[in-house]
Amino acid sequence: MRLVILGTRGVPARYGGFETFAEELGQRLVQRGHQVTVYARRHLVPPGLAEYLGMRVVVLPCLRQKHLETLSHTLWSVLHLPRKEYDAVLLCNAANAPLIPLLHAKGLPVAVNVDGLERKRRKWNWLGRRYYLLCEGLAARWADRLVTDARAVQRYYRRVWRCESAMIPYGGDLPWPTGEETLSRWGLSPRNYFLYVSRFEPENNPDRVVEAYRGVPGTVPLVMVGGAPYARALTRKVEALANQDRRVVLTGPIYGQGYRELMVHALAYIHATEVGGTHPALVEAMGAGQVVVFLLNRENREVVGGAGLGFSWTGTPTLAQQLRYVLHHRDELEPLRQAARARVAHHYRWDQVAEAYEALLEGMCCGKAPS
Repeated sequence: MRLVILGTRGVPARYGGFETFAEELGQRLVQRGHQVTVYARRHLVPPGLAEYLGMRVVVLPCLRQKHLETLSHTLWSVLHLPRKEYDAVLLCNAANAPLIPLLHAKGLPVAVNVDGLERKRRKWNWLGRRYYLLCEGLAARWADRLVTDARAVQRYYRRVWRCESAMIPYGGDLPWPTGEETLSRWGLSPRNYFLYVSRFEPENNPDRVVEAYRGVPGTVPLVMVGGAPYARALTRKVEALANQDRRVVLTGPIYGQGYRELMVHALAYIHATEVGGTHPALVEAMGAGQVVVFLLNRENREVVGGAGLGFSWTGTPTLAQQLRYVLHHRDELEPLRQAARARVAHHYRWDQVAEAYEALLEGMCCGKAPS
């Protein structure tokens, strides 16, 4: 097949979950003999990049504004697409659903990965939430195939929009890192720091994580990996809280080998995200054999199962209590690490993800549902 991936920030992965998705899925589809093109945003791609891991990369500009960046780039990508060069489109993010008719007008079948329930993110105002609600309905109505990444999201689309979807999660089996250069750069030692990885956005709760951590005794650092271009006020709040506790290490975004080093060698991984389906960083932490300390909600429970330690913002156990538990029971945590790795090996492998998408896209090109 000749496939094109639209709606992400592109490859190499330098931002978030959709970009890791495009990189990991795209390279595996190439290895399976397909031609894959990924459209990327100019400000996030190395100058002159035209190919990456066997994928063709097309770089276009976008409007650098929170409410318009995704849709503007995808619109330009759709307009740029040659009419007869591709067999199918994989469109990421339900926010791009209004553009499906333009793709259909070019004779292209479209599979939409809707992501989680984006309208529930606290960063959006009422107008943004209404727009995302509209886009959910358009994706359910217009997409040739709908893809959800968690059973909870699949059930939502079935209940609210009377639409069936293929549930295909993300993979968590990233390559094992070699070396510890990133740990050395930040003055860290293996199994002696807590790790938080996420964009600094309200529903990911980086400020509440730092506040909870301040109630944990000892000298074990809290390493915060991430940032957010459109959440400057929250970023400043996190920085102010970190300045009050020298144990907090703010690294900014880290990708690739350095990211995997930090993930593999942490004492425990903190997942405090409220909204979404299957979060790539969560399954990557599990695949790295981490003790996962996760916010108790439906989607996170679905991913972690019994292979982690849950916490609540409003009840018990709290995040601080679970972090103290990890500190006091370091030598008893190996069963949790093994359970996390086993869960990823069974449910969240990238080869399985690629196989499922290959079947879905081939079925869509042939006008039938995948087996």
